[in-house]
Amino acid sequence: MLEHFNALVDGMPPAMIYLVIAALVFAEAALFVGFVFPGETAIVVGGVLASQDVLSLPLLLVIAVVAAVAGDSVGYEIGRKYGPRLLDVGVMRKHRAKVAGAQELIRRRGAFAVFIGRFTALLRALMPALAGSSRLPYPKFLVFNVIGGVTWVVTFTLGGYFAGTAFEHAAKLAGRGLAIGLAVAAVAGLVVWTVRKRRKEALEEADAEAEAEAESEPAAARTLP
Repeated sequence: MLEHFNALVDGMPPAMIYLVIAALVFAEAALFVGFVFPGETAIVVGGVLASQDVLSLPLLLVIAVVAAVAGDSVGYEIGRKYGPRLLDVGVMRKHRAKVAGAQELIRRRGAFAVFIGRFTALLRALMPALAGSSRLPYPKFLVFNVIGGVTWVVTFTLGGYFAGTAFEHAAKLAGRGLAIGLAVAAVAGLVVWTVRKRRKEALEEADAEAEAEAESEPAAARTLP
């Protein structure tokens, strides 16, 4: 995904790159884009571009935080307005185990679940809408939305920024060819880790759904005459 995003913004003027990053971060929870494209990819690449003086780091942080908080607030309103009907949306049915886990997290942790969900891709897309459908008071939601949004944006943007700075430093010390080789290896490792993580989450979700179906079968059998 990092390669795809790099290709997307390559050659764009800075204003357009800010807009693309803001749109992806905003849409992650507001439009459930996070199921397909985690917003953290956008802000990591934004941090790398800031290290190369393509973007302004302070401006990038402000834009990303505003987009993250606004996107989650829209997701919350969607959940509050549509409530249980939201669970019938195709993407929600596809991730029933994750939805059930997120709902349980909200029941146990309340508004703090919003902060926890910020750091997991699927929960980041799900949590605002589920918080709204569960009627979590918006002031409480907003507090943890802002705290989580600021922490998440700063962590991943600075991660990309310092990674880009380290690359430039390595290029000066060891030569650009070696530095590019190391960068490619690091990106490949990140891609492999992301793919394995997603496969593991999919397997866990499938197991959870199988267990839920197995538990529902005896209950259904007991209701038969």
